[in-house]
Amino acid sequence: MNAENKYEIIKELVDHGGNKNRAAKKIGCTRRTIDRYIAGYKAKGKAHFIHGNSGRKPVHALPESTKADIRDLYSVKYFDTNFAHFVELLERNEDIVMSESTVRNVMSKADVLSPRASRKTRREFKKKMEAALAEASTKKEAAQIKAKIVEAENSHPRRPRCSKFGEMIQMDASLHLWFGDAKETLHIAIDDATGLIVGAWFEHQETLRGYYHVFEQILTAYGIPYMFYTDRRTVFEYRRSGSTDTADDSLTQFSYACKQLGVQIETTSVPEAKGRVERLIQTMQSRLPAELRLEGVTTIEQANEFLPEFIARYNAKFALPPNFTQSVFETQPSKEKIDMTLAVITERTVDNGHSVRFEKKYFRTINKNGTTDYLHKGTKGLVIRTFSGSLFFSVDELVFALEEIPLHEQTSKNFDFKPPNEKPKKRYVPPPNHPWHLAAFSAFVKKQGRVPA
Repeated sequence: MNAENKYEIIKELVDHGGNKNRAAKKIGCTRRTIDRYIAGYKAKGKAHFIHGNSGRKPVHALPESTKADIRDLYSVKYFDTNFAHFVELLERNEDIVMSESTVRNVMSKADVLSPRASRKTRREFKKKMEAALAEASTKKEAAQIKAKIVEAENSHPRRPRCSKFGEMIQMDASLHLWFGDAKETLHIAIDDATGLIVGAWFEHQETLRGYYHVFEQILTAYGIPYMFYTDRRTVFEYRRSGSTDTADDSLTQFSYACKQLGVQIETTSVPEAKGRVERLIQTMQSRLPAELRLEGVTTIEQANEFLPEFIARYNAKFALPPNFTQSVFETQPSKEKIDMTLAVITERTVDNGHSVRFEKKYFRTINKNGTTDYLHKGTKGLVIRTFSGSLFFSVDELVFALEEIPLHEQTSKNFDFKPPNEKPKKRYVPPPNHPWHLAAFSAFVKKQGRVPA
């Protein structure tokens, strides 16, 4: 019972007479306490019922200026972060050390909801805002309340983690407004056992190149994983519409690279089956845009440079250490093997000009001595673009470098001074154990049944 009610009961008892036992029952105290209340009322009046600390601010209470700073920082600078992330940024960037519960309490009193609030919290918040909307007195106030009403978001069910590091790498891509004014695509991979982000890369769209960059990061930093698990609705499942060229068939290209390294690849059309990467993308969408914005990132190049720093902080906070579980990663391949394996391969036939046509350009075949080898018309082989961008042409056990044939000669035989003959420069060509054999690749494509013969 509050002090005001106690005062009214004792005042009635003293001024008009009454039963002390009944007054004690109303207040919930003893008869002896009623006698003390009566004595106090006669001596001090209403002041006797007011606590000595009433109106005083607790010494440990948060200053109003600090609360205002927190609200302003969130609304102006950190508006797209969840509260846990906001607490980290306050300590790291603003030298404000505060618990998450304190920040959550401050923001709750300001009617600000975390982007990562649970569905129950969102429902309760929505009911509160709807009640406030019904009592709004002006259009401006109503508009402000409407802006705060947030719909509930879906959640993904969990499943047990794999037992070994590298046993399953879940991959996916997310088109989102990560930075700047246009949406970009983040390709990302997470280890299922530890929750460790093992690779990430930005591209304008979801592409094989983006996944190859993630694969290269995994191979370089950790080694060869046991399995990739990805979405059937991603770039892995569909080749370019109407194309019969294997270069446009991303699943075939990625699967062939995995085959060379002994990595299994599985796809699923059920998002819940790869819930680890689905939840990771939600977390990235909550945290990464704010970090990129605060870092001043405006281009894909800047974003890809910043990703390792962000991922290192993320893994340190959220992931289990790699030594938490036994690793099944195989030894890291050499840079040369990675470059040759993460390649785009397509079948081509030598034309009547002893050249190879690729991407609307013509190329001559150069041997390791730097001179041109003129292959017979109709010779079948594979054009290979390696991860680093080098172009080769594979025929049986032989590999040739490809050199573009210009549309026009750079000098005139009749009017320009002819420089002395220079010795041809030797070219690097991969050794005979390269993975680009026409028969093996054709059999792989035919087995998949994805590209018409």
